[in-house]
Amino acid sequence: MECLAEMPHAPLDRRPRKRQRLGWDVGPEIPQLKKLCGEEVANVISAMTMGLSSGGIVSSQETQGLFRFVTPPLREDDKDGHYVFAVGDNLTSRYRINAKMGEGTFGQVLECWDRERKEMVAIKIIRGIKKYRDAAMIEIGMLEQLCKYEKSRSSCVQIRNWFDYRNHICIVCEKLGPSLYDFLRKNSYRSFPVAIVREVAKQLLECLAFMHDLRLIHTDLKPENILLVSPEYIKVPDYKVSSCSPKEGSYYKRVPKSSSIKVIDFGSTTYDQQDQTYVVSTRHYRAPEVILGLGWSYPCDIWSVGCILVELCTGEALFQTHENLEHLAMMERVLGPLPYHMLKKADRHGEKYVRKGRLNWPEGCASRESMKAVMKLPRLQNLVMQNVEQAA
Repeated sequence: MECLAEMPHAPLDRRPRKRQRLGWDVGPEIPQLKKLCGEEVANVISAMTMGLSSGGIVSSQETQGLFRFVTPPLREDDKDGHYVFAVGDNLTSRYRINAKMGEGTFGQVLECWDRERKEMVAIKIIRGIKKYRDAAMIEIGMLEQLCKYEKSRSSCVQIRNWFDYRNHICIVCEKLGPSLYDFLRKNSYRSFPVAIVREVAKQLLECLAFMHDLRLIHTDLKPENILLVSPEYIKVPDYKVSSCSPKEGSYYKRVPKSSSIKVIDFGSTTYDQQDQTYVVSTRHYRAPEVILGLGWSYPCDIWSVGCILVELCTGEALFQTHENLEHLAMMERVLGPLPYHMLKKADRHGEKYVRKGRLNWPEGCASRESMKAVMKLPRLQNLVMQNVEQAA
């Protein structure tokens, strides 16, 4: 194991890497199929399978050998720059698309068969837009940096490979299970058992301790970016379901067989630096110092973890808002008054949320609905105790 004391001090070079055009960008040249695409390929393959090709009868095995390397027809990206594909297409001669696993602002994640390693992998296909390509190169650099350390294998997703295909950066990673958010959603937003939440908390804090020792800040921790290692689950009785016209199957909820997790999405990860005042983190998991424009550092990751753990206990995001002052008021409602030293240091951007050393609430409230949304929140201790199950 490499010593964690050997921490990187120089900032990561975030410029997109330039490389020679590789064979997988154009696909292998197969003389019989070189100029064919789309329906023509399908017709030729069909004819070859039936033994009607001009060279005589061709076996099914030989046909499959040719087909497996066929480059898919060129298709224009969609209006948002996403790669357009069909299940069964090749991504280079090495990978075959098996299914779509998910989609986000960055692009799409596809389940693919790796012919070389004989295993399923997840390939993140970045939108063909410069800012997303640049962010992808940052993520690749971070993943390669993390992979140098043995400890990352138990907490961070592992990169297998990356390549540039038809103007799309493709990042090949190990295939994992669903995100914590997807598991919650498919479980009708039922809470996780407290024992599972404890295990997830332990792993998240160990992951952050490892990253922070390397002077890295994730900056975008959320349930969508935490994946269960295994997709397997069991169904257990859910005693909290109301007996009034329950939906079919609602007396049971899903519980993961394994609590093992891995953190993903390092496109926003950065080295610790001074004067970091730009906005980070997805809204519901954003720390107060970020909203107030005070600059941020390692604690912003810890704040996000706290919000995530409450969400796992309750099934719902803790701070459901899209407005800054309301968000800060919710924090005070749940946790008590914001520290005076933070309110005092609020910059010009944050001053509209602060008056005379205190939060400008409810005076600055935008609407009665906003005030009601804040008032209905209980204190954190009560909120958790109302929702967690008794530990076994």
